Amino acid sequence: MTDSFLYTTPLDPQAQPLIQALTWEYETRYGDYWGRGDGVKEMNRYPAELFAPPDGAFLLLLRDGAAIAGGAFKRYDERTAEMKRVWTHVDLRRQGLARRVLVELEAQAARQGYSRIYLTTGFRQPEASNLYLRSGYTALFETEIDPEIHGKLPFEKDISHLVPAVRKTA
Repeated sequence: MTDSFLYTTPLDPQAQPLIQALTWEYETRYGDYWGRGDGVKEMNRYPAELFAPPDGAFLLLLRDGAAIAGGAFKRYDERTAEMKRVWTHVDLRRQGLARRVLVELEAQAARQGYSRIYLTTGFRQPEASNLYLRSGYTALFETEIDPEIHGKLPFEKDISHLVPAVRKTA
């Protein structure tokens, strides 16, 4: 069993099974809230070019050549990358794969000159919220109330400490 990271685009055929599974997950978790078919709209909201250097990145975690997890970021503002679509294959959850993707994307964002990460996750994704909180992100919402009231749950993280370390090794 060999794991490796691959920087590519959302259009890469290797990414398609993961993207289709994420779309299905959005539909099953939020279909009654957003409306049927809105998971597809959500996945198509951003053009692939936004997740390409120099402003973005799209990452797959491959195991023996198959995508098992992935994520991306795009430019939010001059110093901030917006993390999007961090996801793990449903059969491989609770193995730390999403955390590996998150750490790699944070390092890549620093390599690309960002000093802050911003992201939102949905209120029906408690495992994502927990991942971000355990990974040093600050919740930008009231965590003590029902998350459905917020709809989207925003988080941020300062990664400025990564920028010098990354540039020293680059």
